[in-house]
Amino acid sequence: MMLRTWVSALVVCGWAAMGFAADAAPTAEQIEFFEKSVRPVLLNRCASCHGVDEQEAGLRLDTKAAALKGSTAGAVIVPGDPDRSRLLHVVGYTEDVQMPPDEKLPEAEIAALREWVKQGAAWPGEAEPAAPPPKVEDSSSAIDAARASHWAFQPIARPAIPAVRDAGWPKGDIDTFILAELEKAGLAPSPAASRAVWIRRATYDLIGLPPTREEIEAFEHDGAADAYEKVVDRLLTSPHYGERWGRHWLDVARYADTKGYVFTEDPRFPYSYTYRDYVVRSLNEDVPYDRFLLEQLAADQLGLGDDQRALAGMGFLTVGSRFMHNIHDIIDDRIDVVCRGLMGLTVTCARCHDHKFDPVPMADYYSLYGVFASSVEPSEKPLVAMPEENEAYLKHQAEATMRQQALDGYLATHLEELRSGARTRVAEYLAKAIVGGATPIPEGAMLSLQPDELKPGVTQRWRDYLAETAKAPHAVFAPWHALAALKPEDFLTQAPALVANLPTEVAGGAPPVNRLVKDALVKGPLASMTDVARIYGELLAAIEGQWREAQRVAASAGGEPLKALPDPASEELRQVLYADGAPCMVAKADIEKQYDFFLDRTVANEYNRLKRELEGWKAQSPAEPPRAMTLVDQPTPHEPHIFLRGKPGQAGEMVPRQFLRVLAGPERKPFEHGSGRLDMARAIVAGDNPLTARVMVNRVWMHHFGAPLVNTPSDFGVRCDPPSHPALLDYLAATFRDDGWSLKRLHRRLMLSAVYRQSSAGSADSEQVDPENRLYWRMNRRRLEFESARDSLLAAAGRLDHAIGGRPVALSQQPYSTRRTIYGVIDRGDLPGLYRAFDFAAPDATTPQRPRTTVPQQALFLMNSPFVMEQARGVAARPGVAAAEGSNRVRAMFEAVLGRGATPVEVRQALDFVEQSPPAEAKDPASAWGPWEQLAQVLLETNEFMFVD
Repeated sequence: MMLRTWVSALVVCGWAAMGFAADAAPTAEQIEFFEKSVRPVLLNRCASCHGVDEQEAGLRLDTKAAALKGSTAGAVIVPGDPDRSRLLHVVGYTEDVQMPPDEKLPEAEIAALREWVKQGAAWPGEAEPAAPPPKVEDSSSAIDAARASHWAFQPIARPAIPAVRDAGWPKGDIDTFILAELEKAGLAPSPAASRAVWIRRATYDLIGLPPTREEIEAFEHDGAADAYEKVVDRLLTSPHYGERWGRHWLDVARYADTKGYVFTEDPRFPYSYTYRDYVVRSLNEDVPYDRFLLEQLAADQLGLGDDQRALAGMGFLTVGSRFMHNIHDIIDDRIDVVCRGLMGLTVTCARCHDHKFDPVPMADYYSLYGVFASSVEPSEKPLVAMPEENEAYLKHQAEATMRQQALDGYLATHLEELRSGARTRVAEYLAKAIVGGATPIPEGAMLSLQPDELKPGVTQRWRDYLAETAKAPHAVFAPWHALAALKPEDFLTQAPALVANLPTEVAGGAPPVNRLVKDALVKGPLASMTDVARIYGELLAAIEGQWREAQRVAASAGGEPLKALPDPASEELRQVLYADGAPCMVAKADIEKQYDFFLDRTVANEYNRLKRELEGWKAQSPAEPPRAMTLVDQPTPHEPHIFLRGKPGQAGEMVPRQFLRVLAGPERKPFEHGSGRLDMARAIVAGDNPLTARVMVNRVWMHHFGAPLVNTPSDFGVRCDPPSHPALLDYLAATFRDDGWSLKRLHRRLMLSAVYRQSSAGSADSEQVDPENRLYWRMNRRRLEFESARDSLLAAAGRLDHAIGGRPVALSQQPYSTRRTIYGVIDRGDLPGLYRAFDFAAPDATTPQRPRTTVPQQALFLMNSPFVMEQARGVAARPGVAAAEGSNRVRAMFEAVLGRGATPVEVRQALDFVEQSPPAEAKDPASAWGPWEQLAQVLLETNEFMFVD
């Protein structure tokens, strides 16, 4: 067993060498977490009693120094130790003192505070950097100053090619930029890697799989001048290229097959896979990157013609977490994936306040909020491929129709009950709207309504209706708004005269007030707006009764159904109850969006059961045709307001839907087309946007060279480190755009460079000057990512399924799937521990760069996992291996796993290992576990198999 122990030790030691040391300064991720999840809680929930104006118990929680100082009773935060932090006991209601006293914080906010303390209570913005950036206020001058000074906001210009002393090493302009910086530092590039090393590196980089022994030998013996080019071109045309680079993109897109925390409905996205397959197909077809982004943001508005497959690209926006259906959090997530994922800007830090560092005011955040608030998911998702109308599909459609009709019928029955009940309780709803003011029910709240309760959704519709009728003179509600403008103390004395003077005839061009409304108000009494609500309610209830009786009479006489009341004033009032968009005319789409706002507990539970069963059935049925998870524009775009402190119920000034000033400049204009999504998408890929191309070439460079040119791939803001090679970054960005935004041409440029050919071997002298290899004097050695590691295990065993696309499959359950890892189910609510152990991208938010950790579970998985043991058996049972004997069998096994022959020393060690191990205990090759299977597992555990040089 010595060989196995020795190799396992190499695995653990090799991984340890790849680990990161802890950094005392807050990381970009910690800063983002604090600004998005912690600071809003402290400001919105705590600052009123523990802020600048008031400090109960001597505790102040709006500054870092004060928070760490604690209260009169001592420290309330112990960085790194949530259990000893009294703040968490108080907000968790686990001791006598409970804060906030009126209502416990939501569990998500408590969890955010706990995670923040656990991470060390990082509080950015109060350290003392050498040159602290000024706080960006919501002022045009500050934004324009940052736009003019920060490197990332400067226009992309093709730089001059630098002069170098060693003119023989560069194979192109990229190498010249790298060599110029090396020569400045007194360094030289490393020698070229061997052909075997290079082809393995290139093959993993482009398709995420190991090269075969035959491919390696063919390349090693190819004496043609274009041997390297032929390998790159072959790999770029492989259908597996889209799978490899599609997975990189899915990290950015925070892809998952489930919705996250939803609880009361089926957690699965039935059609998430269509987005994943769209990404793979688009990359294989080398769809220009600017078109790729346009399709993901606004394919519904691109006029696609007969080929509707691009609609699936809009999953980029819609596969995110659903946050208990809190629409504000959903929109925030969509703004984040667009701005951080595509442009490297942390715009969502401006949700509750102006960005603390970058030139992004709240107004710009809510301009984009308005774009996404104007976009909704259609209840009927469009087909992206027409299914074959065979017997299985027709049977499936028949059952789908039956299930949908049951759901629609149930909803239609209770929708009419809801509308009818709302019309009889107008007075109560109006009174509730007054008491509630402009504060809406928090969307995403889990409501449990009784049958006799007022429905929050209807109340909110009345609030919105009143706000809309206040914008212009309204015959029915002009008196309401005039009375509402009176001060409470003046109501008794001024209301009667105001009502008496209401015009019921045309006066000065203004529409007359409805005479029935005036008559009812004149009769009074009018002591407050509560009386006004009662009078309006009684009047509308009378109109409702009059309409029902008129319908009954018309029906009994056998005449045509009535379309209106004969009296114009009465019909004007009836329209308040029955017109499209009227508060009581709740639409089916309203309930589908937020059913717990409109339905009582029993009805909502049954509706949800039917809906959950339908969605779950579709998610599992192989005959369900692929559909796109799109957005469409609402008929009337949302006009956004700033939410003061990020609270939806505290509306500030109105802002237009428009692009970020820091990128669009002072001459920007509001978006003109519908929601503005297509306008926004075009602004993102516009030639004068300095971020989009820079961000993408930086990502591609990172995946090829193991480290990005800009250390924070999703944060190009003013606090990020400058690029290690600014001229090279701009050269790549300019060339990328000039090449028609072709990713494959970008890959080709990078991979045919001399810097990409370098060996990964170290140099003591170079290590002294540049220990982090920021100047790229050698290639970075990289451990295989989770997907490539798992796929390589299957490939070595000869079991990998090369099929492209399709529904997600479970990977961590026996019998183990042999599909590529990209097709595994991503459950954001229950991500398997195996994924986390191997640093898989968390699907909760866009992932700029995967962490690289070293934990025992990684080595233990390779040594003990039934999946790995199954692949070891597969290696030992491969025809070319199982048919050989002795030293030939060893060589065949090395070729199958490592792509090379075994050295004489390795052959001798392997044979000694086999001879000293007990024989197999089972005759069945599928369950055998003997010395040859153990030797195969040893080879699968080696650093040579698990690392790329």
